[in-house]
Amino acid sequence: MTTTPPPAEELRLIDAELRTLDARRAQLLARRGRLIGVLWAADPPVASPARVPPAPGPGGEASGPDVQNLLLLLGGLLLGIASLVFTLVAWGSLGLGGRAAVLGALTAVVLASPVPLLRRGLRATAESLTGLGMTLTVLDAYALHRVALADVPATTYAAGACALLAAVWAGYGLLFRELRGPWPAAAAVAQPAPALWASDGGAGSTWLLAAALLTTAALGTAAALWLRVASVRWTAGVGACVQGACGVLVAGWLSVSADGPGAAFSAALLLAFAAVVAAVTAWRLRQGAAALAAAVVAGVLAVAAAGGPPRAVLPPEWEVPGYLACALLPLGAVRTPLPRVLREGALWASAGVQGAALLWALPLPVAALLEPVAPPRLPHEGPAAVVLAVLAVLAAVSPAVAPDEAWRARGRRTALVLGAAVLYALPTVFELPREAGLAVRVLVVAGALAFTRRTAAGPWTAMVVALVASGGAALSSMPGQWAALAVLPALIALFTAVSLARRPLAPAGLPAALVHAALLVCVITGLRDWEASTAGLLLLGVTAAAALVAARPATGPATVPVEVTGAVAGACALLLTLPDPPVLALALALAGVIAGATALRPGRRPAGCAAGVLFVLAAWVRLAAWGVGTPEAYALPAAVPMLALGVLRRRRDASVSSWPAYGPGLSAALLPGLVAAWADPHWTRPLLLGLAALAVTVAGAVRRLRAPLLLGGTVLVLDALHELAPYLVQALGALPRWAPPAAAGLLLLLLGTTYERRLRDARRAREALRRMG
Repeated sequence: MTTTPPPAEELRLIDAELRTLDARRAQLLARRGRLIGVLWAADPPVASPARVPPAPGPGGEASGPDVQNLLLLLGGLLLGIASLVFTLVAWGSLGLGGRAAVLGALTAVVLASPVPLLRRGLRATAESLTGLGMTLTVLDAYALHRVALADVPATTYAAGACALLAAVWAGYGLLFRELRGPWPAAAAVAQPAPALWASDGGAGSTWLLAAALLTTAALGTAAALWLRVASVRWTAGVGACVQGACGVLVAGWLSVSADGPGAAFSAALLLAFAAVVAAVTAWRLRQGAAALAAAVVAGVLAVAAAGGPPRAVLPPEWEVPGYLACALLPLGAVRTPLPRVLREGALWASAGVQGAALLWALPLPVAALLEPVAPPRLPHEGPAAVVLAVLAVLAAVSPAVAPDEAWRARGRRTALVLGAAVLYALPTVFELPREAGLAVRVLVVAGALAFTRRTAAGPWTAMVVALVASGGAALSSMPGQWAALAVLPALIALFTAVSLARRPLAPAGLPAALVHAALLVCVITGLRDWEASTAGLLLLGVTAAAALVAARPATGPATVPVEVTGAVAGACALLLTLPDPPVLALALALAGVIAGATALRPGRRPAGCAAGVLFVLAAWVRLAAWGVGTPEAYALPAAVPMLALGVLRRRRDASVSSWPAYGPGLSAALLPGLVAAWADPHWTRPLLLGLAALAVTVAGAVRRLRAPLLLGGTVLVLDALHELAPYLVQALGALPRWAPPAAAGLLLLLLGTTYERRLRDARRAREALRRMG
C-alpha cells in the first residue's frame, strides 16, 4: 500500500528533483557545444538553405548572397565606367579598325558570357554582365554615329538607334529567357523612338509629335494592361503615363491655339484618341483609385476634344459656355449601361469642368455684392449676360442629373446658391433703377428664407445665402437713406419671422434682425442730422431689445448669439457717445441697468460685475464732466457697490472670510482719502477720514471681523500720524543729535528683556485675529 507523504515533504522532494534535472541539462548542453566545435573544426558541414541556414561567423554582419550581389554590382559599375571612359577619352587614339575591333570584341564577349554562367547556376553574375553588355551596345551606337554616320540628324539617328537597341535587347531576352533585365530595358528604350522621329518632321512636326507621343502611350498602356511579365508591365505603364501626359499637353496647346476649324479638328482627334485610351484603361482596371482617375481623365479629354472646334469659331466670351455645353454631354452616360467606373468618371469630369466654369463666372456676383464698397468694372452688357447665363445653366443642371440622393442633395444646395447669385447680379448687369434693384435683392433674401422650410435644399445653406444677400442689400440701401427706411424694416421682419417659424435657425436669424435694427437706428440718426452721441443712446435700445429677447425661455439655443450681438451693439453705442461726456455717463448708466437686469437671470451672475463696473464708470464720467476733483467722490461710488456685494455674499455663505467680502470695498473707500489726506494742509479731510476709519475699526471689533478691524485701524493710525507729523518733526529738530540713537538703543534693550512676554502677546493677538471672520 502506497502512502502519500505530507504536502510539505512532497514539495521538498519535487524541488530536489527539479534541481537535479537542471544540473543534468546544463551538463548535456555544455557537452553538445564542445562536440559541435570539434565537428566544425574537422569538416564544416554544408547545410541546405531551406533547412538549416549557416550562421554567420564571429563578427559577421552580412550574408553570403548580400556580399555576392554587392560585389557584382560594384564590378558592373566599374566596368561600365571604364567602357565610358574608353569611349570618350581613349577613342581618338585608335584607328577605325582598332576601334571597331575593340568595341565589337568587348561587346561580343560580354554578351556571350551569360552562356557558361547560366549553365553553372550563376544567375546573379549573368544578370550583372548582361547589364554591362547592354550598356556597351549603347556606347557602340554612339561611337557609330560619331565615326561613320555623323551626317545623319541626331534626333533621327537616336530614334533609329532606340528602335534597333530595343529589337536587339528583346531578341537577347528571347535567347536567354532566364535573364530578367533585357525585356524591361527593351520596353524602356523603345518608347522614345516615335517621339524622336516625329520631332524632326519639319512642317506639322508639333501635331506629329503629339500623335507619336499618344500612340506610344497607347502601346505602352496595352503592354501594361495585357502582358504577364511584371517588370515589363511596370516599365511600360510608367512610360505610358509620362508619354501620355506630354502628348495631352501638346494636343491641348494645339487645341487652344488653333486659328481655324481645321487645326482645331486635328487637335480634337488627338484629344479624342487620348480619351479612348484612358477609357480603355479604366474599363480594364474596373475598380480602384487608378481606374476612377483614368475614367475622370477620359471624361475631361472628351470634353476638351468636343469643345475645341466650336471654340475656334465662337466669339471669345462664348468659349467657356461652349466647353460647358460639351461638359453637360457626359452627364447622359450616368443612366447608360456603361461600366460603373466609366459612369462615375464621366460624372466627376463633368463636375470638374462645371467647377472651372463657375470659377470663371464667380467674379460677377462677387462684384455685385461688393458694389456699395467698390463700384464694379463690368464688361459691356453682352459678356455679362453670358456670364449670368452660365451661372443659370449651372444652377439648372446641378440637381437635374445625379446618380444617387447624396449627389441630388448637393445639387439642390448648389442650385440654391447659384440661383440666388444670378438674381442678385441681375440689377447690376442690366443697370436697373436703384429702387428696382433693391426690391430684387430683398426678394432674393425672402426667397432664400422661404427655402429654409425645405429641408431637402439645406436650411442652413439657404440661411447663409439670405445672410449674405441681406448684408449686400442693406449696404446698397445706405447711400440713399430714404430707401433704407423701407429695406431695413423688411429685412428685420423677414429674419424675425423665420426665427419664430424655424427655431433651429434662430441662432442666425435673431442676431441678423438685431444687426439690421442697429443699421436702421444709424440711418434714422443720419436722416434727422442728430449727433453721434444721440445715435449711441438710441443704439442702446437694440441692446435692451437683445436682453429682452434673450430673457425669453423660448429663445433656446439663440440666447448666447443674441446676447453677444447685443453686447457688440452696446459697445458701439458707448463708442459713439465718447465725444460727449454727459451723454457718455448716461449711456454707461443705461448699459449698467441692462447688465444688472441680465444678471438677475439664472446663469448670468457674472453680468452683475459688468453692471457694477458700468455704474462706477458712469459716476466717474459724470463727476469729471462736473469738474469734481475730490478723490472720495470717485472712490465712494465704487466702494458702496462692492461693500453691498460683500454683505450679500457673507449673508449667503457665512464661511466666506471678511477679506474677500469687505477688503476690496473698504480699500476703495479709505485708501484714496488717506493718500489725499497726507497731501492736504487743512484739517477737515483728516478729521472726516479719522472718524470714518474709527467707525470701521469699531464695527470690525464689535462684529469680530478681521478685514474692517485691520484696515480701519491701519488707516486710523496713519491718519493720526499725519496730524502728529509736524510736531514730531519740530520735536526731533529740538533734540540733540545723540538723543535718537540713544532712544533706539533703550527701546531695543527693553524689547530684549521682555522678549518672551512680547512673543506670547503676539501669539495671543494672532490667535484672536484668527478667530475673527
